[in-house]
Amino acid sequence: MSEPIETTTHRLVLPADANHYGTLYAGSLLKYALEAAYAAGTRAVGQRANLMLRRVLGLECRRSVPVGALVEIRGAVLQVRQCHIVVGVVGMPLAVDDLPWMDGLFGFVQVDGRGLPVDLPEGVTAAADIALWQPLLARLAKTNIRGATADWIGAGFGG
Repeated sequence: MSEPIETTTHRLVLPADANHYGTLYAGSLLKYALEAAYAAGTRAVGQRANLMLRRVLGLECRRSVPVGALVEIRGAVLQVRQCHIVVGVVGMPLAVDDLPWMDGLFGFVQVDGRGLPVDLPEGVTAAADIALWQPLLARLAKTNIRGATADWIGAGFGG
């Protein structure tokens, strides 16, 4: 097993990313978080990564971010299953001792060329004992969300 991989990205909030109040638009926030989560997941899986977003388990925004602000988003794999990973992202404040301005959980599945789930390569490691990720790990433990594909098949779709 390898060491858990954490990524850090930075974004400048531009006017094109703003809402009518001049702060980060929710759609842009989701885009920032998704890009950071995908980067963290891809780096953790390695060169054989072919990840597809399966679900957004949650995204919390604690305060508005004005145009012109430089934001930092850290990401790490928090859960590894056979073909599925959950990546956590945390928008870190640039001021010391401040709460994260956002956090989220994103589920990705490793897929083959046809877009069907396949096993992850061996060696993908979750960040389990790092203090930064404990609040998201606790939230993830409470979600108890499993795939809903069987529900659709049971309803007569795709069968």
